[in-house]
Amino acid sequence: MKVMNLADFQGFSSEKMKKHNVFETPRFFCDVYCFEPDQVQKGHVHANEDKIYMVLEGRGTFRVGGQEQVLGPGEGTLASAGEEHSVTNHSGARLRVLVFMAPNPS
Repeated sequence: MKVMNLADFQGFSSEKMKKHNVFETPRFFCDVYCFEPDQVQKGHVHANEDKIYMVLEGRGTFRVGGQEQVLGPGEGTLASAGEEHSVTNHSGARLRVLVFMAPNPS
């Protein structure tokens, strides 16, 4: 059995949002996204995959479809296949987000 500790996924980059893979199978993946202040995951769409965002640390602005909301620790949202989605770390602190996506696009 593979056991992971989310506290181990804390790598940040001053250049752009950093992605850390936690688990991956042919059917889904689970990553931790690490955002420094003012970093953005630009709006994009996955035609056939659903994505779940769950905030581990910090606060960020999440946009799914035409709706936008600030989420904090323990809060999350779903971007269904075909919905445009983005994340912005508008705060002055770091943002860590647990991300699940299925099916795995790779």
